[in-house]
Amino acid sequence: MQLTAEKKTEIITQFGGSATNTGHAEAQVALFTYRIKHLTEHLKINKKDFSTELTLVKLVGKRRSLLNYIAKKDIVHYRELIKQLGIRK
Repeated sequence: MQLTAEKKTEIITQFGGSATNTGHAEAQVALFTYRIKHLTEHLKINKKDFSTELTLVKLVGKRRSLLNYIAKKDIVHYRELIKQLGIRK
């Protein structure tokens, strides 16, 4: 996985508020999105890597659950987050 400690800290700081706020739902969604993009690129090259495909499906489900939670909590913040991450078109 290409997620270095510096990149992870940067993503958490940008979406979670501080580098130690790793439990923040927005920070977790951002980390999942980064990993999902990386795994998607991997699967474009390696079409028969089924273990990565299973991991990708699980990550998308976890991200969907967190996004549902954020949408219930604050719909305006949810819309800003998906626009920032480029999840929806």
